[in-house]
This record gives sequence, C-alpha cells and structure tokens, in this order.
Amino acid sequence: MQNRVFQRRATFLPFSPPAISEEEIAAVVDTLRSDWITTGPKTKQFEQLFAEYIGAPAALALNSCTGGLHIALAALGIGAGDEVITTPLTFICSANVIEHVGAVPILADVEPETLTIDPEQVAAKLTPRTRAIMPVHFAGHPAEMRPLWELAAQHRMAVIEDAAHALPAKYEGRVIGTLGDFTAFSFYATKNLTTAEGGMLTGAPERIAEARLWSLHGMNRDAWKRYSSEGSWYYEVVVPGFKYNMTDIQAAIGIVQLKRLAAFQARRRAIVAQYQAAFSNLEAVQVPTERANVEHAWHLYTLRLNLEQLRITRAQFIEELRARNIATSVHFIPVHLHPYYRNRYGWRPEDFPIAYREYQRLISLPLHPRLSDADVADVINAVYDVAAAFRR
Repeated sequence: MQNRVFQRRATFLPFSPPAISEEEIAAVVDTLRSDWITTGPKTKQFEQLFAEYIGAPAALALNSCTGGLHIALAALGIGAGDEVITTPLTFICSANVIEHVGAVPILADVEPETLTIDPEQVAAKLTPRTRAIMPVHFAGHPAEMRPLWELAAQHRMAVIEDAAHALPAKYEGRVIGTLGDFTAFSFYATKNLTTAEGGMLTGAPERIAEARLWSLHGMNRDAWKRYSSEGSWYYEVVVPGFKYNMTDIQAAIGIVQLKRLAAFQARRRAIVAQYQAAFSNLEAVQVPTERANVEHAWHLYTLRLNLEQLRITRAQFIEELRARNIATSVHFIPVHLHPYYRNRYGWRPEDFPIAYREYQRLISLPLHPRLSDADVADVINAVYDVAAAFRR
C-alpha cells in the first residue's frame, strides 16, 4: 500500500450538494415575477430543450422520476395480473410504482461487473404474464440494452428505462432517453442536473401524448392553456390521472442547468479520473467499471470494499471516513431486503446473491461539480488512511 501523509480536513465535506449559480437564482426570480409559477410556458420550453439536447422525439416534464415511471406503466395499460421485471439493486421507487398499478414486481439479479440487470436472469424470469422490463442504469452506467430489446421484441413487452442516474449517458453511441418505449430521468437535488425536485419522461410523441393525460388528473387540456388568452374553461377527464406536473419555478432552474450540463459532466469525469488513478492500486477496494460500448454518466462513484483485506465492516469504514470529515452513502439497500417486499413475497437475502453480496461492500464517495482538486485529494487520502489503519 502506498505510503501517504494523512491530514484531517478542517471542515466536513458533504456528499452531493447542488451546483446552483446566480443564473438559476435569477431565472427563479424572473419566474416569480411573471404570471406563471406553476406548469406553464417555461415548463414547455424546458421539455423542448431537453428533448433537443438528448435527441428524444418528445419529452414530458414531471415532479419526479418516480412519477415518470408510474405514468409510463399506467399509459401502457399495465395493471393487475401483470408482471414487470426489474432489478433488486435500485432505489425502492422502481419496485413501488409496479405495486402502485397493481402489477407484480419480478426481480432479476444483476451483473457482477456493472451491477445493472443481467439479461440472462431477465430471460429466466419471463412468463406469459410479463408485460414490461424496467432496467435501471445503475450509478450512470447503462444496462446491457441490446439483449433486453431483443427479449422485448420477441415477447411483445415494453421497455421502461429508469434513467434516474443516466443523464447524459450513452449506449452504443446512442443517448439514453432515445431508446426504449419510455425513459424516466430524475432531477432531484443530488442529480447531474437538478430542478430541486423533478423529472422528465421521454418517448415517441404518441406515447408522451398519452402519458401527458395521466400526468395532470387525466384532463385533456394543459392547465396553463386553459388560463391563457387563447384557452377555454372547458375540459374533460379521459383517464383517472395523477398530479405529477412540473412547475415553471422548477423548469426555470432546469433550463439554466441544461446549459451548464456539459461543463458539469466534464468536471465529473475529471474527478472520476483522479479517483480511478488513485484507487486502482489500492488492494482494499474495487473500482467501478465503464464498458467500451457505453459512456458512463458518472452520477455516482461506487467503490466496493474488499472486506477480506480489512479488519472492519463496511459500516465501520463509513464511520471512519465520517470521523475524517468525509461524507459517503450506500447505493442501494436491495429491494428484497426491505420489510414490505420481504414479507409480501417471501424473498430471502440469498435469492438474489450477486445484488446481496455486492450491496454489503458498496460505498459511494463524494462526486459533484463543486469538488475542488483539494477536496478530491482529501477523499483519496482519507480512504487510504482508513484502509491502512484497518488492513489485515
């Protein structure tokens, strides 16, 4: 192990604060001074700009990625008696929305290299009731999509991509968000682009038109059009929709963030390069991968601890980093370990052995555009210091 002189940071380094500039603040103030603060012209502008940015045929701005996944299932008519295959190694919303429409979540284990859903495991879980596959682009690394598309085409299933981490990732040269039936993005405060809370759903124009009905009470007119000079008070409810609309306040932030996204991503990749160079030679950890056929969005930088090299647990490793003023997180507690799903479906930890094994050694390090090179060095040195202090 490389000898390093460790010096504890004087201040606590947060895990992933938002990168908000005066331009976003001015855009919000401009919106607050306008006639529209809820869903209106800026939301429409953000949808158009986002679709153009990634090359999607159409986009629908929403209050969350969760809302996008829920609407996608509803718009496809998926419900009671249907099955949707997804991954155990994801945030719980991926499974929750399947429950919300009355369908059954079927879990397929992950690939050990990328921690994305394993197409062979998906194929093994298919039944006549399978209506959709919901891959999750874990940490920003795209799932292996080609075999999933082939399975979907062969069995007449939909593909709904959970791209909460994957802006602006690419698979085989194509931007995520331009590939499946629906793709849902997250603009939560920690994401690569933020609107504080928010999300976007992309897909073919006819699919997005159907999803738009579900996004605001099932009404057949946009609310902002009803109150504008060319609008009408009359509307009809054509589906039992939800309330998942984005506001113009959020969209104003998103419009500015979209202009800054390329610079954000350049900084993320520069930080990742420093992490990869530093940790590739550290026996106590396994670094994340980026396959040759993808462009990683690097939403998360996830180390895997080689616990056999250490005298402490993952939880203790995290606490040791905290004591050195470095924030971390864990992505994710697998779906099948949560009490609701464990009790409802009788799942045991070993039912999805790769997800369970890798979860126990995952740790996410700070990765965001506000990190300075000095911050990155502090993270690297703290990890090395903990590994040296507790090596076997």
